Amino acid sequence: MASRFRRLALSAIAAACATFPVTTHASDFSEPWKKVDRALVIDAYEYNSIDWQKLAGDKRIVGFINKASDGLPPPYSCSGEETAYRLCKALWKRHAVARELFHTRRTVAKALGLKWGAYHLARPGNPIEQAENFLDFAEPGPDDLMALDIEENDPTKWISLEDAEIFVRHIFLRTGRYPILYTNGTTSRYIADNRYRYRLLSRLPLWYARYKPEIGIHFPKGNWQTYTLWQFSAQANCGIRRCPYRVAGTPNDIDVNVAPMNAESLRKAWPFGKLIEATDEFVASVPVPIAREKGLKGESRITYASVAYPVRLDLLAEALRSSWDRAVLGAVPAIQPPARRYAHGMAEYIAARLDTRPDVGRKIDFDPVSTASTEMDSAGR
Repeated sequence: MASRFRRLALSAIAAACATFPVTTHASDFSEPWKKVDRALVIDAYEYNSIDWQKLAGDKRIVGFINKASDGLPPPYSCSGEETAYRLCKALWKRHAVARELFHTRRTVAKALGLKWGAYHLARPGNPIEQAENFLDFAEPGPDDLMALDIEENDPTKWISLEDAEIFVRHIFLRTGRYPILYTNGTTSRYIADNRYRYRLLSRLPLWYARYKPEIGIHFPKGNWQTYTLWQFSAQANCGIRRCPYRVAGTPNDIDVNVAPMNAESLRKAWPFGKLIEATDEFVASVPVPIAREKGLKGESRITYASVAYPVRLDLLAEALRSSWDRAVLGAVPAIQPPARRYAHGMAEYIAARLDTRPDVGRKIDFDPVSTASTEMDSAGR
């Protein structure tokens, strides 16, 4: 009787497992959307149709990110021959309609309890004008997520990475917050591998776009430990027959994103306006020198130190000069190292100039984030 009961129990367990597939053991880099506790975020542009009543029925959806501005703003006034004039008017009309739809969607989304965000599709052109276009279009509130969309690392079609850093810096100066970075695997890997040049982009929270079930071997973990959002579903891999995740009230071409956290944690972390911690894994490690005597005795233990970035010749020369001054010139009382005017560059020069002017109550705050804007880096491009 006991044996028969055991067989029936095992059969019931097997049937339950077949009916409810176990997905809780998948990592955040392997189909995390199958974990019921992972929060989801929708992102859309003006041509995606939305049935808000149906969409709000999915309780896993925490946020909605909508496309805001696109490249440079349209011309303020239209002129020229008839074709150019009509095109200019059409661009203005499209811009106005898209902006009106954007703010209508924001009102609806927030009324439904969704977190709101906006992204700028960055193209070639003045990065400061693009940043101003984004802020004027989106009018982001203190709890609204901001995102910079770099589709590819191709400056002929999209914003260059150098200009992207200027864009991000201007957003920070205007709002006191940083946007997150939306891009694909190839571009994020390039930024990670060259983070000593892109010291600002490489520290933005990453919105990762890849339409595969697993990304573990592709994700740039040397710089980003994890993604902030992973865009895993779009028109590229979602059709009538098959789709990684279908959102009620939206068409097949809607973009769906997963977060590596639950809904409550995502709401607390939103809008991700800070930089991530810098890593020091560009070169894995170097052995720390040991004394010869200890080495001969065999009593020493080899330890390693991390190296953050490739050695810069200008910093190396400055370190050697400083060491020489202390070791040689500093030891002779009659000889002193020559005073160096503005040893810290332009920032010190500006501060010195301001000290000579009447105090007008102006406070100067220098951005602590250094980007690749030195003459040496410019020459290296």
